[in-house]
Amino acid sequence: MPKRVYLDWNATTPLRVEARDAMFAAYDLIGNPSSVHAEGREARRLVEDARATLAAAVGALPRNVVFTSAGTEANALALSPGLRGPSGRPVERLLVSAIEHASVLAGGRFPADKIGQIKVSGSGVIDLGHLKALLGDGPPALVSIMAANNETGAIQPVAEAARIVHEAGGLLHVDAIQALGKIPFDINAVGADLATFSAHKIGGPKGVGALVVAEGLAGLEPVLRGGGQEQSRRAGTENVAGIAGFGAAVKVALQALPEDAERIATLRDRLENGIRAIAGGMVFAENVQRLPNTVLFTAPGLKAETAVIGFDLEGVAVSSGSACSSGKVQPSHVLSAMGYDAAVAQGAVRLSLGWSTEPDDINRALEAWRKLGNTLLRA
Repeated sequence: MPKRVYLDWNATTPLRVEARDAMFAAYDLIGNPSSVHAEGREARRLVEDARATLAAAVGALPRNVVFTSAGTEANALALSPGLRGPSGRPVERLLVSAIEHASVLAGGRFPADKIGQIKVSGSGVIDLGHLKALLGDGPPALVSIMAANNETGAIQPVAEAARIVHEAGGLLHVDAIQALGKIPFDINAVGADLATFSAHKIGGPKGVGALVVAEGLAGLEPVLRGGGQEQSRRAGTENVAGIAGFGAAVKVALQALPEDAERIATLRDRLENGIRAIAGGMVFAENVQRLPNTVLFTAPGLKAETAVIGFDLEGVAVSSGSACSSGKVQPSHVLSAMGYDAAVAQGAVRLSLGWSTEPDDINRALEAWRKLGNTLLRA
């Protein structure tokens, strides 16, 4: 029986060997990282090593990295009324792009009447003109824009957005969970005041995330209160093994990024060309800069739920978009925001590649799509 082909890397990645080794080593430690004795200090060293690794990878200071239970918690921590930047004026409202992850669209701790949405183009890129108009019509705002979309892969103009936001006296949060390890990301280069990350998107363990804040940001209130862990920004004993695995994954992902990105982009382009040639396949956001690993496509009459099952039966794991809906296949809110009707939004299938994807995996995926196109769409 042929091995299965995994093309759902944007949902989660395999655990890297280096991350697994780091975690197993951490599991052998006894101490609580908040304890002052030798055993505690040994655990603390692993946490701080990982903190320094992530900080260096994204251009931050280690003291400004806050470890959380996941990217969702990191986003909830970031979206906080009262945050203050260099101007000293607290943000009073939240503006989010219409294509954000559900954990950002939920608004964090902002009340519903203080949340607005920023439009995107038909290619899935934020409308900077609309952002500017929204910022000019109210008090200082926290703006949340993802670095790259998890469904289409479209890379967002976050550096330009940061300039507009800062000129209006606001702050910018960037959900960089899909960007880390796939494209270069530096909070200083893009002008982010806050950025969020997740370990399991880069070969680390599930259940570990991080919020990184720019130097000088004030007013960040913890979501979880109790002990003084994470400089009193997130209470609760740190997940030492998970954090160690996160740090190890960051090291490997950043070292491999240039070579992996080029190789994976070549495979993605071949995959897309094959999809277009079969059953009228159409790739979304194909005319804008995208992540090198992501393909979102549909075809006339295609139903995502049926297609995902069909691919699975052919031994190929794909998804219909975000993996954060309890396993349910739902219409894509990203495509709806891009102006596509419900029939199209219900028929989108996402294939995402990773460091172990091989040319034969692309061959298998295209053969599966050829079979599906001949049966599902012509029945």
